[in-house]
Amino acid sequence: MAQRRTYFFGPTLQTLENAFRQIETEVPRPVQGSDGRFRYSEQTIQQAIVQKLARIISGLHSVEALLERGLFQEQGIMQRTIDEIEQDIWFLCLAVINNDITSLHTEYLQYFYSEEFTDADDVVGSRIGRGMVKRDKIRAYVHRSSFSGPELERANEVGKTITKAYSGYIHAASPHIMDMYFPDHFDVSGALKQYRYGSHRRDAQNVYYRAITAMAVAAKAFVNEPLFESLHSFASKVDAEMRYQPRELR
Repeated sequence: MAQRRTYFFGPTLQTLENAFRQIETEVPRPVQGSDGRFRYSEQTIQQAIVQKLARIISGLHSVEALLERGLFQEQGIMQRTIDEIEQDIWFLCLAVINNDITSLHTEYLQYFYSEEFTDADDVVGSRIGRGMVKRDKIRAYVHRSSFSGPELERANEVGKTITKAYSGYIHAASPHIMDMYFPDHFDVSGALKQYRYGSHRRDAQNVYYRAITAMAVAAKAFVNEPLFESLHSFASKVDAEMRYQPRELR
C-alpha cells in the first residue's frame, strides 16, 4: 500500500499542508483563555476559512487511513463531511473575493463561532441551541456566484445528488450497507477490501482534487496570487494523473 500513497495521497497532502501554513499566518492567532482552550477573539470570516481548511486536511488524512483499512462505509461518511466543508470554504471565500458579505454570511458566522456550552462544569444545563444555515442556501450562493442559466440548474442538481448519495453512508441506508456483503457474509473489519478498493480509491481521489481547488480559492481570498497559481497548476497535474495513472493503481 505504500506505493499507492507515494503516488497520489502523500504528495497531495503535503502540498495542501504547505499551502495551509502560508494562509494560516495571515490571520491573528487564537488566544488561550483561562480554561486553557484556544479561541479566535476577532471571529472574522478569514479566521473561519482557516479553520475550515484545517478540517479539510485532517479529514483527508482520515479518508486515506479508512481507505487503506478497507472501512469504506466510514470513508463515505468522512467524504460527505469534507464535501460540506468544501462548500463552506467556497461560500466564505467568494464573499471575500467579490466583496459580497451578505446577511446570510453574517448569520453563518454567528452560528459558527457560537459556543456549545457556557459552563464546562454543567454540560447538560449550559448547553446552547446552535442554529444552522441550511445547506441548500449555502450551495445556492456558491452556484449563483459561479454559474448562470442551464449551468446553474445543472450545478444545483449535481450538488444535491452528491449530498444524497453520501447521506446513505451517514444514515446507514440498506443499499450502502449491502456493499459490505461479499461473498457470503458482511465484511465488518475491512478484511475483504481488495474487492472494492479500486472504486473507493478513485472516489477518494475526487475528494482530494476538490480539496486542492478549495485551497486555491482560499489563496485567492487571501490575495496570495503566487500561491493560487501554484495550486491551480498542481490541480491540473493531479487531474492528469487521475486520468492517466497506471492501470494497477486505478
